[in-house]
Amino acid sequence: MKILHLSDTHGCHNQLINMPKADVLVHSGDFTMTGSEQEALDFLNWFCDQPYEHKIFICGNHDDCLYGANIDGLDENVHYLCNSGVEIGGVKFYGVPMFMGDCITERQNRNIAQIPLDTKVLITHSPAYGILDFDDSINYGSKEILARINDVRPTLHLFGHIHAQHGITNESGITFSNGAIMNTDYTNLNAPNLLEF
Repeated sequence: MKILHLSDTHGCHNQLINMPKADVLVHSGDFTMTGSEQEALDFLNWFCDQPYEHKIFICGNHDDCLYGANIDGLDENVHYLCNSGVEIGGVKFYGVPMFMGDCITERQNRNIAQIPLDTKVLITHSPAYGILDFDDSINYGSKEILARINDVRPTLHLFGHIHAQHGITNESGITFSNGAIMNTDYTNLNAPNLLEF
């Protein structure tokens, strides 16, 4: 199974053309810039029209307009994961968004603690602490996500959030992908990450 991973497009999704072929397209959040409903609708229309057999997305900290929303009317092959999962071709995907309303309470830690142990592809917006999370002399990743990854041991962890650390790395048999498309100063787009499961 080929997975094309992107994140942090911040309203520039229409500039992504000639993307590589894959079985599953995954967006790990921050598809809007200001978090408006219009931006979210524009992204969803674009995302649903992409020519991939399956499409999965979660929300990032910029996408607060979808906090608590029920997203109806998506095509059968488009999956919105909000502390939930989907199985595709026998592979279990699970997504944890990054809503600020959860992050300022204990809800986010509870959401992370509930990641199922049989998850094979974990999708979060935040990186795990110490893994593709470094910017301005600080590791911005989540220690709670790192601890849960050590318990769950997914094959892939897909995330974004830290624009300066776009890339792929492998640690202890787990492949970590920071799919941040927008670079640090929002002037250039990185290429999506293509991964093999």
